[in-house]
Amino acid sequence: MPLNPKIEQVLDMIARAKRPAYHDMTPRAARASYEKSAPILEVPAAPMFSVENIDVPMRDGVPVRVRLYHPAEPNWADPAPALVYYHGGGFTVGSVNTHDTICRMFARDARCVVMSVDYRLAPEHRFPTAVDDAFDALQWLHDNAPLYGIDADRIAVGGDSAGGTLATVCAVLARDAGIALVLQLLIYPGTTGHQQTDSHERLSDGYLLSGDTIQWFFEQYVRDAGDRDDWRFAPLDGARGAPDFRRVAPAWIATAEYDPLSDEGEAYAHKLREAGNDVAFVCYAGMIHEFFKMGGYVPEVAAAHADAAAALRTAFGVE
Repeated sequence: MPLNPKIEQVLDMIARAKRPAYHDMTPRAARASYEKSAPILEVPAAPMFSVENIDVPMRDGVPVRVRLYHPAEPNWADPAPALVYYHGGGFTVGSVNTHDTICRMFARDARCVVMSVDYRLAPEHRFPTAVDDAFDALQWLHDNAPLYGIDADRIAVGGDSAGGTLATVCAVLARDAGIALVLQLLIYPGTTGHQQTDSHERLSDGYLLSGDTIQWFFEQYVRDAGDRDDWRFAPLDGARGAPDFRRVAPAWIATAEYDPLSDEGEAYAHKLREAGNDVAFVCYAGMIHEFFKMGGYVPEVAAAHADAAAALRTAFGVE
C-alpha cells in the first residue's frame, strides 16, 4: 500500500529541515542530533511509580548505566515480569534517554518492569562491546531479580533496529547460559551484515534510514570486514561462530513496509521458524523505520504499540 499520509508528512518535514545526514556528521554530532530529535514525535511519557538509574559492572569492570522503570510499587510477595530493552541507533547513537518514552509505554501497557540498557557505543567501543554489555546486563538482572521485585522466570528481551539485533543475539546467549526467556520482542531488527536484499535496493534513499547511513553506522561499529560475518553482528547470515538457533525464546517480530531492513526482518522470522521456534511476524503497512517512535504524530502507530504490549502480556501471563 502507499505510504501512510502522516508518514509522508514526516518525511517532507525532515526534507524541508535540511539537517545534515548522520553519515555527514561526526559520531559526537550525530548523537547530539539524535538526542534532540528523538522525542519530537513521541507519545506523551507515561508516569511511573519509580525510575532508577543503576551502574552495573560489565565483564571488563567498567560500569554501564541501566534504567529501571517500575510502573507500580514493587510487590516482593508477587514479583513482576520484566523486559530488558536495548535502544536502536546503529550501535553509534541513541541512549536510555532517547528511548525513555517507549520504555515507559511498555512498562505501563505490558504491566512489567522495564530495564533499559545504556550499552557502550561505537566508534569508541567497537564490536563486540555492545553485545557483551547487552548480555552482561541481562545476566545481572536475572541474578539480581529478587532484589527489585522481579520474577527471574518471566524475563523478555526486546529492542528496535540495532537494539533488535542485540536482543536476538542475547536470546541465543541466554539459552546457552540456562536463562529461560519468555519472549524476544524484535522491532525492525537488523540481522544481516551485507545489505543485499530487495528492500535495501528499493528503499535505500528517501525513507528516513538511508543506505549511506547504514554503511556509516556499520563502519563505526565493526573492527574489520570480518566482523560482518560474525553471527553476533549478523544473526541471519553470519557464518563465523554461528550457533544452533533451536530452542531459543519465542519471537514477536515487527517490520515496516518502507524500511530497508524489512526483508531481513522477515527472513530472520523464517530462520527462527525453520529451527522449530514459535514466531509471530507482522509487517506494518505504510510505515518506515523508526515508526514506533512517531506515535504522537501518526495515529496508526498506536495499533503497533498495542500489538507489541499484548505480545508481552501474553508471554508474561499477565491479564
